[in-house]
Amino acid sequence: MKKEIKNTNIFKTVTSVALFLIFILSFQKMVSQENYSNPLLKEWQGDYGGVPAFDKMDLNNLEPALQQAMEINSKEIEVISNNEETPTFENTIVAIEKSSKELNRVFEYYGIWSANKSSAEFRKISKKMSPLLSDHRSKTIQNKKLFLRIKAVYENSLKNPLEDDQQRLIEIMYKRFEMNGAELDEVKKKRYAEIDKNLSELYLQFSNNVLHDEENYVTFLTKEQMGGLSEGFVKSAKKTAADKGKPEMYAITNTRSSMDPFLTYSTER
Repeated sequence: MKKEIKNTNIFKTVTSVALFLIFILSFQKMVSQENYSNPLLKEWQGDYGGVPAFDKMDLNNLEPALQQAMEINSKEIEVISNNEETPTFENTIVAIEKSSKELNRVFEYYGIWSANKSSAEFRKISKKMSPLLSDHRSKTIQNKKLFLRIKAVYENSLKNPLEDDQQRLIEIMYKRFEMNGAELDEVKKKRYAEIDKNLSELYLQFSNNVLHDEENYVTFLTKEQMGGLSEGFVKSAKKTAADKGKPEMYAITNTRSSMDPFLTYSTER
């Protein structure tokens, strides 16, 4: 009788593991298909992890890419947090580190648009997505099952230290969750998420206001003041001034491509 019970338990364990592996493989297949649905989600090509596909950057793809990436990441976190195996460095910490690859790739493009190619259209998208991204971040940080797994690995590492790099990674991840409200009660978690969301919206609004204001900065110069500058730069400055309603002038705008060459080569002190 005991032997039958033991065999039954082994069968259940093997079945559980098999089902979990099937789920993981199915999920990975689904993610692979998602990668091809939007250029911003695709894996980068080239050596050392590749580089972003700058030639494929289309602002129309940004919002759906962020939405898809958050959905993929939510499912990854769900798989990790619902893993019934004992929390370990590999099945928890490493798994979390390997998750959100799609979201991280989209954030690279998001950062480029934000810092280098900001426009009224981008600011409209970022204003819409900022609270959604904040909600996604809070939902991950406040995932009780996920944090308990991280905490279990962290506390076990204090008794049985791992390699230095692994130990440092565990500490950073545990502190990040802890300092962002993972151990608060449900009422305080909700309030924390509201404050975090509000701060992210205010920061975005301030940044966008600054960018919008800086876009209007321009210095108009005469032809005599364009000494030392290349022919191509002078033509570009002439066209920019004409576009701004002053065809007889030359415009130096508040952009790196305009300011840097002027400050470097201009003979107009």
